[in-house]
Amino acid sequence: MGTAFIGYVLPWGQMSLWGATVITNLLSAVPYLGNELVKWLWGGFSVDNATLTRFFALHFLLPFIIAALTMIHLLFLHQTGSMFPLGLTSNFDKIPFHPYFSIKDLMGMSVTLMLFILLNLWEPRILGDPENFIPANPLVTPVHIQP
Repeated sequence: MGTAFIGYVLPWGQMSLWGATVITNLLSAVPYLGNELVKWLWGGFSVDNATLTRFFALHFLLPFIIAALTMIHLLFLHQTGSMFPLGLTSNFDKIPFHPYFSIKDLMGMSVTLMLFILLNLWEPRILGDPENFIPANPLVTPVHIQP
């Protein structure tokens, strides 16, 4: 979710700017460190170009970090095996992961990816917010998010 939100901020439209402002301000609720965390994430005292640069770097690096942590998790899971909550092992009804589940997963991912590509090629702006095509302006708050 964090990687997706950071990617939402990257077009730097009106809704991206206000989304970054509102969500990063939530960190100010952290006791003692909140305001400093927000200033560090912003790269200053307001959402600006430094924020965009930081979010771009995070958006690039987070998928690699998540993939590395997933590989480490799978390595540990492969070494120790999955544990049943009651501590019992049931080896009699196991089937191998490959090829049964591998092919099933590949088919599901292929269909999902094909539908996603078709949606993006057919109607590329269907999931976008029209307000995000307006250039970012911190002096103008969109009407539908004004308090």
